[in-house]
Amino acid sequence: MDSALRRTESGTNDVAAKDISQEALEHEARAKSAAREAIAKRKRNENPRESSQSAIMNRIKRDTYPAIAGCRSVCEFEKLNRIEEGSYGVVSRARNRKTGQIVALKQLKLEKEKQGFPITSLREIHTLMEARHPHIVELKEVVVGDTLSQVYLVMEFVEHDLKTLLSTMRTPFLQSEIKTLMQQILSAVVWMHTRWILHRDLKTSNLLMNNRGQIKIADFGLARLFGDPIQDMTALVVTLWYRAPELLLGTSKYDTAVDMWSVGCIFSELLLKEPLFQGKNETDQLARIFRLLGKPTESTWPGISSTSHGKMVQSSGPSQNHLPHQFRYCTAATLDLLERFLTYDPRRRISAQEALQHHYFLESPAPAHPDTFGSFPSTAAGEKRRHSSPDAPHRPRKSSAYSLEFDFP
Repeated sequence: MDSALRRTESGTNDVAAKDISQEALEHEARAKSAAREAIAKRKRNENPRESSQSAIMNRIKRDTYPAIAGCRSVCEFEKLNRIEEGSYGVVSRARNRKTGQIVALKQLKLEKEKQGFPITSLREIHTLMEARHPHIVELKEVVVGDTLSQVYLVMEFVEHDLKTLLSTMRTPFLQSEIKTLMQQILSAVVWMHTRWILHRDLKTSNLLMNNRGQIKIADFGLARLFGDPIQDMTALVVTLWYRAPELLLGTSKYDTAVDMWSVGCIFSELLLKEPLFQGKNETDQLARIFRLLGKPTESTWPGISSTSHGKMVQSSGPSQNHLPHQFRYCTAATLDLLERFLTYDPRRRISAQEALQHHYFLESPAPAHPDTFGSFPSTAAGEKRRHSSPDAPHRPRKSSAYSLEFDFP
């Protein structure tokens, strides 16, 4: 009996030992798991971006880069009519065969490219994919044709471009409407510049306008990122009539000020209904600027005399500023804002964010609400102006107070 009892106790002890051993293993496993979790948590606290990098990339691909998921065929769109042809592509109006939505289809010019995909198109696609702003044209997706040279950008269709509108509209924009357009343009430029993007080709033909009074900046073929310190960049940018004097003088180091000069030229065009400086070449463009604004000096543009073209500047044109005479019917606030856009020294030129806070936008008349803008026949959609009766009176457009909500980063 004693031996049986001992065997029973021995078996019990063995079972107990096994339970204790199993419990120890489980405890050890839990401890290791807790240790791994603590290490991971510490790493996340030390570098939260690194720990969530995969999630961030997935979100960026899903929300910001829809084309990465794969390109559809251009056959899913029906071309309706050609809108325009530029240096970098042909733009057509098209219809989505599935949804019926009207879009702008831009075919990139790749047939003659011998060095792969052009950098201008890469910059345009990259910038538009990141640009999600109410006053920047929306890139919906990238589609492809049957060959590698057939790449298309599918963008929102906007009825007008500002250049065509200014040349065809019967009456100029009201002062209240010009304020609204300028607010919209400046809000988009602020968005770009705070994200280190230079457009480098702002002009009225690259400003699209829909029938709801909304401006959309388009054509980012010359856009590029810049940094601090400023690196050398080509001076052969911006369409001649909107090109800043520092670019005309051949500088290779420039920043957001070149866009602001272009905005000033756009502002003057809205006021005059025609471009302010219509030069035939770079020399003539500079001469026209100097004749209107006066010859730049060391006081108005420090360092100008030491530039490679300083002698040419000093020997050309009068030094008197005739801008006030050219815009003598404008208010003092309007003229002040225009002069700050068209300042010779890039370091003194007004920024987009400063311009939005200028008292020009606070004086009467108040900016008009976009819904009060008149509608116009769309040349891009192939519409023609209807001829009204000679006796039909023109009812003046009414303006109402309007303000944009700006969300500065």
